[in-house]
Amino acid sequence: MSATADEPLPHPLTGERFVSPVPPGTGWPGDGAGPDTPVARTPAAVRRVAAAAQRAGDLAALDAASTVCRACPRLVAWREEVAVTKRASYAQEPYWGRPASGMGPVDARVVVVGLAPAAQGGNRTGRIFTGDRSADWLHASMHRVGLARRSTSVHAGDGQELLGARMTMGVRCAPPANKPTPAERDTCAPWIAAEMRLLTSVRAVVALGAFGWGVALRTLADLGHDVPRPRPRFGHGAEVVLAAPAGSGRSDVTLLGCFHPSQQNTFTGRLTEPMLDAVLTRAASL
Repeated sequence: MSATADEPLPHPLTGERFVSPVPPGTGWPGDGAGPDTPVARTPAAVRRVAAAAQRAGDLAALDAASTVCRACPRLVAWREEVAVTKRASYAQEPYWGRPASGMGPVDARVVVVGLAPAAQGGNRTGRIFTGDRSADWLHASMHRVGLARRSTSVHAGDGQELLGARMTMGVRCAPPANKPTPAERDTCAPWIAAEMRLLTSVRAVVALGAFGWGVALRTLADLGHDVPRPRPRFGHGAEVVLAAPAGSGRSDVTLLGCFHPSQQNTFTGRLTEPMLDAVLTRAASL
């Protein structure tokens, strides 16, 4: 029987006990939010809170605020329902049940952009791209090409560290059926826009799947990068250089397309380890 939200359960790595969803400031590994972290409850509040963190030059504050966002009622209800009902194999551990933030240093030169946390992955672990087979593929490849300290990452607090790279996503909450609505995507957009403004050393962006490609193009266009018209189409291995705005002090960014390491793609051979490694190696070389 699955635990209820009132039953504290041990974190699988630290042993500390948490309820699901995890309240901010209660000691979850890597949780930068606390009781005073501003909570965005509307699209306008998302824009305001993200802009304030960006103006302050504070990536940690931006990450913290994004993890307590409640601006999309459908996503809030779904992520918290999953955190309470749980998958049977994880019934005896707490679920994060909140939005995920980006992961990686502020001086990252490579940024990997995905869709959203998985319901039983990042929504459970509290870390983007962890806890499922897709994440296993991505972390292993990033380790092989020198962008991650370890070849695996299973949970927040497991010691994984990205090297000169950052992972982020277009939507911060796990969406039902992995399909956010256009309105939810647009409501969440200020988080990644502010994040990318703070990542001033970026040279390459790897878009996982067509959704990540679209998010990356929209975000870089918002930053003033020169996006061709018509917009470049997604494809595995697609590559386009987006010139930085004149006088911005930013560098040109190369956008690279990569099939998402979903089980559908990896089981069928549409994406292989050498294919994934090749894209990330190209990004690292830039």
